Amino acid sequence: MNTEPATGTEPGTDPRRGGESDPVLRVRAAAEGAGVRFDLVRLDEHVPTAAAAAQALGCTVAQIANSLIFEADGEPLLVIASGAHRVDAAKVATDLGYAKVRRAGPDFVLAHTGQQVGGVAPFGHPAPVRTVIDEDLATHEQLWAGGGDDFTMLSITFADLVRSTGGQVRRVR
Repeated sequence: MNTEPATGTEPGTDPRRGGESDPVLRVRAAAEGAGVRFDLVRLDEHVPTAAAAAQALGCTVAQIANSLIFEADGEPLLVIASGAHRVDAAKVATDLGYAKVRRAGPDFVLAHTGQQVGGVAPFGHPAPVRTVIDEDLATHEQLWAGGGDDFTMLSITFADLVRSTGGQVRRVR
């Protein structure tokens, strides 16, 4: 695992900004603005799954806080779920009073988060997104979430995740 800033030679990065992409810079600014403790770690390789991220970070899959964008009656809904679980979209729809909740496509995700699927962070989006946080994440002292691109991970506590997102803590499976 590379914990040094990127070189700036990757597409979408700028060496004058420590190699961080624009989405990662927005995540950093949002975390700093919320006053939460966090670390951003740039990985050497793309980690397309929670299992791959956990292996690269040396943590459990349950500590991976997947930021998943759903389309809820046409509006974005961010569900931050443990990497060890699948979200029950029908349950989430019923619990939140939506007629239909389904996983959003890549264009919808990018339009509402400014981030590509695979690197969506819990915050740093162009506008606030209604957020639900998996209650099972509360059992872990340290969590790892997407950091704005598919090479960057964000380390954060559960309390800071809730505080920085304004998310509702619920059962999502």
